[in-house]
Amino acid sequence: MKDTPLDLLKGTLDVLILKTLSREPMHGYGISRYLREATDEAFQVQEGALYPALRRLEERGLLSAHWETTDTGRQAKVYALTPAGVQELRRGISSWQGYVDAMARVLGGAGA
Repeated sequence: MKDTPLDLLKGTLDVLILKTLSREPMHGYGISRYLREATDEAFQVQEGALYPALRRLEERGLLSAHWETTDTGRQAKVYALTPAGVQELRRGISSWQGYVDAMARVLGGAGA
C-alpha cells in the first residue's frame, strides 16, 4: 500500500475509467473502489473528479448508462462501454503506452 496517493496526470482518469468498465458494467462507487484496490490505494479517485468524468464520457458516446437497484436497495447509475468507448480505450492505451515507453527510456538510463 502506498503512503501517499498519487495525483492523476491529465487524461489519465478517462482511460482508467474505460479500462475498468471493459471488465464489466459498474456504478461510480464500484469504479472508484476497483481503482483504489487495483492500485494498492495509489489512485484514490474523488467523487468530484469521477462523476464529471463519467458524465463527460457518456456525453461523448463512450459510455452508456442505466439505473439499477443495488443489493442494498438503493438506485445507482450503472455505466458500460459502448463500441466507441472500446475504440477510445484502445487509442488511449496505445497513447499511454507510448508515453510510458518514452519516460522509461529517459528515466531508465538516469542511474540515480
